[in-house]
Amino acid sequence: MEDNRIAQDVHEGGGALQQDTIGNTLALAQNAPLPTTHPMASLLDSQYDYKTAQHGDILQGVIMQITPTEILVDVGSKSEGIISGRELERMDPELRRSLRIGQQVLAYVIRPEDQDGNIVLSLTRAQMEADWRRAEELYAAEEIFEAQVAGHNKGGLIVRIGRVRGFVPSSQLVSVRRRRGDSAEEEEAEDNELAKLVGKTLRFKIIELDRRRNRLILSERAAAREWRREQKEKLLNELQENEVRTGVVSSLCDFGAFVDLGGADGLIHLSELSWGRVTHPREVLKVGEEVQVYILHIDRERRRIALSLKRLQPEPWSQIDQRFTIGQMVEGTITKITNFGAFARLEGDVEGLIHISELSDERISHPREVVQEGQTLALRVIRIDSARKRIGLSLRRVNDEEIGDYTWEPEDDITDDAAYEDSAPAPEQEQ
Repeated sequence: MEDNRIAQDVHEGGGALQQDTIGNTLALAQNAPLPTTHPMASLLDSQYDYKTAQHGDILQGVIMQITPTEILVDVGSKSEGIISGRELERMDPELRRSLRIGQQVLAYVIRPEDQDGNIVLSLTRAQMEADWRRAEELYAAEEIFEAQVAGHNKGGLIVRIGRVRGFVPSSQLVSVRRRRGDSAEEEEAEDNELAKLVGKTLRFKIIELDRRRNRLILSERAAAREWRREQKEKLLNELQENEVRTGVVSSLCDFGAFVDLGGADGLIHLSELSWGRVTHPREVLKVGEEVQVYILHIDRERRRIALSLKRLQPEPWSQIDQRFTIGQMVEGTITKITNFGAFARLEGDVEGLIHISELSDERISHPREVVQEGQTLALRVIRIDSARKRIGLSLRRVNDEEIGDYTWEPEDDITDDAAYEDSAPAPEQEQ
């Protein structure tokens, strides 16, 4: 009896299903909607749930057909998208040759529907729109980016972000030396410098964007300033005191030399350029020179880096007793003249003092009566005090035939120590 009941249920259910199918077929034929609760209704809804395209939309599609007069693109809509012959004529030849059936592309909706019901699309406008959107993102994020210089004119450089044309005024460039005059020669020189940048990749930052006016202004100067700030932060976190780095001399000033360590400048103070006396950094370094430097101190709070050149060289006074002996003849160059004598630089950046009493057998009122700065002379070593870093030299005893005890005392109340203290380098100045 149970088997008979199951068979009856199956028969009745099959009849109901058959009846529903016939009813649904009639409903479709009469364009009547199916009940929303019916499984076939949800299937049809999902199958024909197309998004309606709007003007200005950028759709992703797949190229279905390419002919000489048009390209058909499936953009997931009821009707196919068409790239017309007029669009193809204006399209970049290289882009047109690169298109293939099955290729995924971005397409800009020019018209949601033409007279044949197709969506009119543009690949060029899609690329332009995508590039403008990228430019807007870069502008909003104040991001630094790299781009190739496409051309130049009288006022600056032309740089493209994709197909969007940007302009870099000469005032916003750091790769070109700015000229204050407006003569024909200066204009020609600037134009030549701009021409040399075409094809090169530089860093830029967008400083003005106005799509309505088709205006996109870029700045290399702002990018360089921001990039150096970021690099300095990075370097300040990475650098460690007492390590050695390679850098490039970026500028010289009276109190020292600035060295670019790769985005951030450190200062070699005048007193850290050499173990010997240096009156100006140009005596030791030149702009653009690559040098190894010692990281002396890092002030992360004030964002300053103190460097040293001399700490990478042996301290000359540590070997002074092996290099010089009492009575030895040496060659020295006069570096500084004071009231009480003259300082002379010997080999290895060691300086000794020629006291005024050792300049001449005759009594003189000032050392300038006998020597001048920059003059190179033969001198005799008469005193060595390595512990106090002192060497006493004599000009008047150069021709002595016998070498005796050259320990001496100044004839006036100015001591040797006072002379050296007076000649010490000036205190360190701030960066």
